[in-house]
Amino acid sequence: MSRLNKRTLTLRDVSEESGVSEMTVSRVLRGRGDVSQATREKVLQAAKALGYVPNKIAGALASQRVNLVSVIIPSMSNMVFPEVLTGINSVLENTELQPVVGVTDYIPEKEEKVLYQMLSWRPAGIIIAGLEHSAASKAMLKSTNIPVVEIMDIDGDPIDAAVGISHKRVGRHMAKAILQAGYRKIGFLGTKMPLDHRARKRFDGFLEALAKESVQISDHEFYSGSSALAKGAQMTQQILKRTPDLDFLYYSNDMIGAGGLLSLLEKQKNIPKEIGLAGFNGVELLDGLPMKLATMDACRNEIGKIAAEIVSNRVMGQKENYDRITSLKPKLDLGDTIRS
Repeated sequence: MSRLNKRTLTLRDVSEESGVSEMTVSRVLRGRGDVSQATREKVLQAAKALGYVPNKIAGALASQRVNLVSVIIPSMSNMVFPEVLTGINSVLENTELQPVVGVTDYIPEKEEKVLYQMLSWRPAGIIIAGLEHSAASKAMLKSTNIPVVEIMDIDGDPIDAAVGISHKRVGRHMAKAILQAGYRKIGFLGTKMPLDHRARKRFDGFLEALAKESVQISDHEFYSGSSALAKGAQMTQQILKRTPDLDFLYYSNDMIGAGGLLSLLEKQKNIPKEIGLAGFNGVELLDGLPMKLATMDACRNEIGKIAAEIVSNRVMGQKENYDRITSLKPKLDLGDTIRS
């Protein structure tokens, strides 16, 4: 049986799992106060384990499809995701479907909350960033009988469908380009990675490729919070003060890389002869810098389009045009900051 042919979970399932009557389960899930705390916890734990989400449109709209596609992303301040949303909207605007966006700030517990609220309105499909989710989020995604498309990453096992790039391959590719250009004293500057899984995978691939050539990272600088030019400049100054003989700086994204580039140009560093730089994302907004930063694009707009097409095709009962995993290939742009 295909995942989309699964029976939708009901109050009876939660009742059987918790050993509590359906009427009591209903009271708990509707937030009624006339239930003991012990019973309430038993019901909520059973619902969470099953991945059950109450149907807020059960009544007059229960027989109708809600023409909403839930799009769950970690950030709106990051330039990456507005381009993904543009791709999604460019496809859905030609259908009866409408995207509705939730933001998680890279926090698993917040993703659970956003996903729970989204699913309670019974959307036509889910587009969600990343392959890593909490056990509760995975249970909800697996139990729903609507299309689920995980985007941005293919290094893992998707719940339903996935569209993205291999971040490990991106890291390996950039490391090879840096080594081929003759750089050996390499510093890494990027986000703290426990919750940014895609940045961690790029870093892992980068280290793997360096190790094959018996090269190690000479120093690193991590930050938390949003990416910014000022942050990139500050981190660059800190790492070079600590390790002044670095000959290459690899940034986890273009924004902090651009801040580092401007900082080094202000100090009249010879780029790329004395020191090279590279980022990630291929942000077009930065094309007006005095030098073009070496980078790899993330296929953002295309990822959004394909994800929306998968959801739209399934909802409309049209032929599947994509495999379970759609892998896109980002391009390396050496710009002006890597020696030719």
